[in-house]
Amino acid sequence: MTSASALTGWSLAAVAALTASLGGDMQQTPNPPPPIPAEDIMGEPKPVDLPADVAAKLAGIAPEKVALIKAGRTGRYVEKDTLFERIRTLPPAELATYIDAIWSLHEQAEFKAGRDRITIPLDTASPMFNAWKTKRPLLLDPKRDPGPVDLGRYIGGRGGGFATFANAPVAFTPEDLKAGKVEVAIVGAPLDMGSGWRNAIDGPRALRMTGGAGGNDMYSMINPNGALKIVDYGDIAIDQNSTERSVDHVREMVREIARTGAIPIVIGGDHSLEYPNVAAAADVHGKGKVGVVHFDSHYDVGRNGVHWITHGSPVYRVLHEGHVRPQDYIQVGLRARGPDLETFGWMRNKGMRYHTMVEVEKWGWERVMARALAEARQNTKKLWISFDVDVLDPAFMPGTGTPVPGGLTMREAQPIMRRLCAENDIAGIDIVEVAPYLDTSYKTALNSNYLLNACLAGIAMRKKGLNPGYFNPVSVEHGIDDYYAPKARRPARKRR
Repeated sequence: MTSASALTGWSLAAVAALTASLGGDMQQTPNPPPPIPAEDIMGEPKPVDLPADVAAKLAGIAPEKVALIKAGRTGRYVEKDTLFERIRTLPPAELATYIDAIWSLHEQAEFKAGRDRITIPLDTASPMFNAWKTKRPLLLDPKRDPGPVDLGRYIGGRGGGFATFANAPVAFTPEDLKAGKVEVAIVGAPLDMGSGWRNAIDGPRALRMTGGAGGNDMYSMINPNGALKIVDYGDIAIDQNSTERSVDHVREMVREIARTGAIPIVIGGDHSLEYPNVAAAADVHGKGKVGVVHFDSHYDVGRNGVHWITHGSPVYRVLHEGHVRPQDYIQVGLRARGPDLETFGWMRNKGMRYHTMVEVEKWGWERVMARALAEARQNTKKLWISFDVDVLDPAFMPGTGTPVPGGLTMREAQPIMRRLCAENDIAGIDIVEVAPYLDTSYKTALNSNYLLNACLAGIAMRKKGLNPGYFNPVSVEHGIDDYYAPKARRPARKRR
């Protein structure tokens, strides 16, 4: 019988080493995370004082039900003044029934030990328990030298071969990244369970199939594909039945890329991904050593929810576990229905920096952008950019699950993305919440790819040592006249 090594060229030692590596990275994500401290629990009810006439009407009600009202815990079911008015006006029998109904709501809504599950059980006896994230042994393939592989079939033109991010070659392993001296590895993460609006699963597919990420950036006249060693690192495996299981593996894979020295760019998927992405960057570069610029119409600092991680809570999870310091989290573009005053106060007390569209309305985009850029490089050497496409106005990004009117334009978003990447040592980038089936056109994927191209151009500008605000003179004014500003005059020649 022919041996596997004879067929593939792999030695038994190599097979053994590979098998050992399949055990994966043992650095586990805390799940659930550490308990939430009291000061971070928002929206807790405040005790209420009962007016004398209300207290008198409640004299015949069970003490534990009166205590519930005094604790302010009924406010989530009925507003305080409305409750007091009902107590004052209802006859005793109807009042007892009314209070019983509120008590029943309280009993049903809150967790009760012995009645409610605290975990979702998994079938650990399943022989395929970890198959979804187990990497296929390379010994099944013909032996090849490590390095990126170009999947293009033709020398020029569009199409043909296999679609990849930014038309880049592909890489399969960390050895490929190292051998190819890869500078940027773009990876898909089609997580779709953290959002109530489905279809972010198709974000990576849409960006691969739509142009705009590859090719020349006219602002700088740099083609990132020529200036940088870029690869498509495929998609990260996702358990679409569990965000909690998925984020562990995303963190492993982003960490795998970053440890080779390549910049990971993660194409989502929903914004739950910000948590494992930033945590992975902190794993590699150190906790408190990475700053984050978070572009979003939503603040994503949700806590006290039933689930530990959703697309509305990644920022809090990152902060709570200490991967990033609050003062190094900069939010840009907030304009949704939240945060409320209490949450704004909490964010301010923590030291977070946020820039709402209200601030843009008052001061203008140029001034707000300058402030955000300055803050981004204030405290840390490494920067992660987390870009939720709903930060843009739905006119530019209709294909996203939670659109909010009044957002950024592409003319505002592209320069700041290019400049952030040109000015900062980038730890990584994610572009998330692209849901192409919600877009009757292809503009969401197209615009997302152009933002990706701006990022890549900025990284290339930094590599070349260009000023972050650099514009190529040929693009600006044909390079032939002084219409917009006088050019420096040459000194006059002396007559001999």
